[in-house]
Amino acid sequence: MENDLLASEKLSFDRFRNEVLRDYQMACESREASLTGRKEVLTGKAKFGIFGDGKEVAQIAAAKFFRNGDFLAGYYRDQTFVFASRQATVEQFFAQLYANPDQAHDPFSKGRQMNSHFATPNVTPDGEWVDLANRKNISSNIAPTAGQMPRALGLAFASKVFRNVEQLHSFPELSDRGNEICFCTIGDASTSEGHFWEAVNAVGVLQVPLAIFVWDDGYGISVPKKYQTTKGSISEVLKGFQKKDGTNGLDIYKLKGWDYAGMIEVLEVAIQKIRDTHTPAIFHVEEITQPQGHSTSGSHERYKSPERLEWEREFDCIRKFREWILANDLSSEEELNDIEIKAKELVRESKNRAWSTYQEPIKQQVSRVVELISSLSSSLPDKAEALLALANKLQSNKEPMRRDVMHTLHQALLLAGNHDAAFWLRDYYQELKATNAELYNSDLYTTGPKSALKVEAVPAHYEAEASMLNGYEILNRYFDQLFTTNPKVIAFGEDVGFIGDVNQGFAGLQAKHGDQRISDTGIRELTIMGQGIGAALRGLRPIAEIQYLDYLLYGLQPLSDDVATLQYRTGGIQSCPLIVRTRGHRLEGIWHSGSPMGMIVNSLRGMYVCVPRNMVQAIGMYNTLLESNDPALMIECLNGYRLKEKLPTNLLEYKVALGMPEVIREGNDITLVSYGSTLRIVMEAAEVLAKLGVSCEVVDIQTLLPFDLGHKILESLKKTNRILFVDEDVPGGAAAYMFNKVMEEQGGYRWLDVAPRTLTAKAHRPAYASDGDYFSKPNTEDVIDVVREMMAE
Repeated sequence: MENDLLASEKLSFDRFRNEVLRDYQMACESREASLTGRKEVLTGKAKFGIFGDGKEVAQIAAAKFFRNGDFLAGYYRDQTFVFASRQATVEQFFAQLYANPDQAHDPFSKGRQMNSHFATPNVTPDGEWVDLANRKNISSNIAPTAGQMPRALGLAFASKVFRNVEQLHSFPELSDRGNEICFCTIGDASTSEGHFWEAVNAVGVLQVPLAIFVWDDGYGISVPKKYQTTKGSISEVLKGFQKKDGTNGLDIYKLKGWDYAGMIEVLEVAIQKIRDTHTPAIFHVEEITQPQGHSTSGSHERYKSPERLEWEREFDCIRKFREWILANDLSSEEELNDIEIKAKELVRESKNRAWSTYQEPIKQQVSRVVELISSLSSSLPDKAEALLALANKLQSNKEPMRRDVMHTLHQALLLAGNHDAAFWLRDYYQELKATNAELYNSDLYTTGPKSALKVEAVPAHYEAEASMLNGYEILNRYFDQLFTTNPKVIAFGEDVGFIGDVNQGFAGLQAKHGDQRISDTGIRELTIMGQGIGAALRGLRPIAEIQYLDYLLYGLQPLSDDVATLQYRTGGIQSCPLIVRTRGHRLEGIWHSGSPMGMIVNSLRGMYVCVPRNMVQAIGMYNTLLESNDPALMIECLNGYRLKEKLPTNLLEYKVALGMPEVIREGNDITLVSYGSTLRIVMEAAEVLAKLGVSCEVVDIQTLLPFDLGHKILESLKKTNRILFVDEDVPGGAAAYMFNKVMEEQGGYRWLDVAPRTLTAKAHRPAYASDGDYFSKPNTEDVIDVVREMMAE
């Protein structure tokens, strides 16, 4: 028995020792990747570099407790965490540093994001959800400071929903009954952002399993933390958030970033508590160093004192880790030296392979271009010298880029003109344009079977004596049926739960479907969007409500930087089928009558923007979106909830095709194009104009993104030869966008008999009360007068 115990103890010790040495090797490999990466930038092979050096030991300690089903919501210094959790290789790290657009080599972003922006798939190429519960997951990193915080809240919030909604227990591939944690990483200086504070408050209220790691290296680029944070310590400032018996809030821990054993000891217990109890926690990891400074764009010697630099050398986490290993007789100097040498070799080999795989296809293109230009020069003797000079310049470029190839091709084609001998050169140029378009311009939206554009329209069906109900009552019946039949759908926002939203679309539904599926939030639009983003990334179908369209500004950053770019920046491996529900348009007053559609359209490319004219049409759009993986913004008409509409019999089956305008009044003299509430103004004007002998065709665009995919407006213009775009956005806003689409992209100018017009709101916000609405936004009389002017030309 004694021998067995001794053998068991030795086995246990050997396992421990081996794990420690593996961790040391991982730290050395990650550090060497940072050092080498900086050199690659400074020698011109890479464009820019920002690295995780100084955080290696802390991230290795944290990654030990990162399990299947968990999510990481991080930023651009997480390389060691990702290496340690085996979600990326050093070679892939360098492929991303070089911006290799081949997804086989940069599987995280197809070369579209700078280094250390990792991601793991949440959908298959066909758009089906992968087995998230049985793999480690990384939500695509973003660089905007603290931009990861809203999404991190949502990823943790989803665990709460999965744990507490019994119907969701039947989706074990998405969650193990909510036992997953979201690990969130952030630099200490970025905790000054409002995103951080709003998210921390929301996390404390919601009680969701979020582990926030604050890496504190004492600076925000060159600005020391005494100018960043009250009391110079984020954990001191957050003491009021500390959870105590009988309260909500967070647990707060302070760790030393170089203390390998101490961090693991604390994290083992703390992370398990988060997992078991859903009590969120903040880990303030202090005494982090930054051996190479902030990034490759500058040197930290400019702003750090000699004393600080000496302290950083002494407290470098790898140096302290090495000292601890030797002090505890876990290894010898010789063995550690050998590990360090092997780490350097691995990084060098990985870097070389990454560079070779990046350069090889470009060099093949160079060879082909040189061959084609050389052949062309023999057919154009008067241009031969200039053509061969181009070929030689390209061939002598030791580190060519794709743009160098395209530039050379273009110059050669300009020299060749329309000569028949340039046929193969022109053909290759077009081939490469198509190839590069796929590499650099694809994946803005879902393109596979789960594309919203592939959902077929289903018309609304009505009984002969269909009931006439208020718009909000029809919405309410629809949401009731939707929540009854689709357990993945959840809704939340200000006043959505108990009172059923300010316009009663959810009235009575929280009591019926539960406060975990239909819930109230605080006044915090930014993190309402974050809740929706995280829940959507985990396979739920959230409807996140912004109470009024004007308030979208508070939540616009995560929608623009995170949701709208997600498909593109991950090369299509991640989808975020979030529906943002809001309401707006014609109401009196500066703060509740917004229609900033130009701003929305131009900041949310990558989302769809639906502008239904009534609530039945909105329902058809909801159904279309819920069959797809595309995110969208739904803007209901604020003054339409109490207008009577017919109740369809097929509320759940009815679908509106996105990007397909609808002619709601036929005519022959002029085409009037608009959407949303303004259509009622346009229709009133059309009635008056009909009595004056002017036949107006009125087109409802239905969606701004996508816009008129079938060129329905152009078909109308071909018939009428006159067109007026009417919109309640500011001048140059959505009306100018529609004008561009029809006149330039669709070639509508060819069919005009008179100059086209736009009729918009004034440049200022609308004044208060009904007169304010009348004089600030297009009214019936405005439409009539402009149409009459156009008819008189």
